[in-house]
Amino acid sequence: MKLLEGKTALITGASKGIGKGIAQVFAQHGCNVAFTYLSSVEAAQAFEKELSASGVTVKGYRSDASDYEAAQELAANVLKDFGAIDVLINNAGITKDNLLMRMSEEDFDKVVHINLKSVFNLTKAVQRTMLKARKGSIINMSSVVGVKGNAGQANYAASKAGMIGFTKSVALELGSRNIRCNAIAPGFIETEMTDKLDEKTVQGWRDAIPLKRGGSPEDVANACLFLASDLSAYVTGQTLHVDGGMLT
Repeated sequence: MKLLEGKTALITGASKGIGKGIAQVFAQHGCNVAFTYLSSVEAAQAFEKELSASGVTVKGYRSDASDYEAAQELAANVLKDFGAIDVLINNAGITKDNLLMRMSEEDFDKVVHINLKSVFNLTKAVQRTMLKARKGSIINMSSVVGVKGNAGQANYAASKAGMIGFTKSVALELGSRNIRCNAIAPGFIETEMTDKLDEKTVQGWRDAIPLKRGGSPEDVANACLFLASDLSAYVTGQTLHVDGGMLT
């Protein structure tokens, strides 16, 4: 059964990692996919081709979610190309880790700007079309770090915690129009980024998780699938933890 048949999703930062996993699962479930990327044009084009093989409409857009005007333009272009935006997934994000003592103002500002401001930009950009349609699902990619904090990640934790507050507020504002807004808080997810880490360190993290493994992008994508589909029609304003029991 294809849970997103005929829907269109806009996914930011989907050329790799979690975003890529979400786009793949959505396409398998009949969803048309508009996705953004910033740097690797070739990889994005190859990904466009790969997803199109699922028989859905796919288009990549080179766009910076943290730029307000670019976000408005992106939403307009997606609407023109696809005719609708049923699902928005705010997934674009970066880290600039350091202890507060050594963290520069620039590194604090950059992380908050890209991780949190981008959520405001895109949500505002798709709000009008969802209000018109009187339906929609907005999913914000927060983090376990936004819930419990983490030494050396004050900027990242602040941006991801802010995202949860934003999610709850939007859920309250738009609920009467049948627009739902939820957050996902992934724990330790194994992606291209974690492949570069020392295996012993990674194994230590796995051992500390109740399910004794790191998560995969597909684990997060399946949670997004639930929140994007009609299966979660009565779920809004929530933060779904996809962390293998890390915060239990």
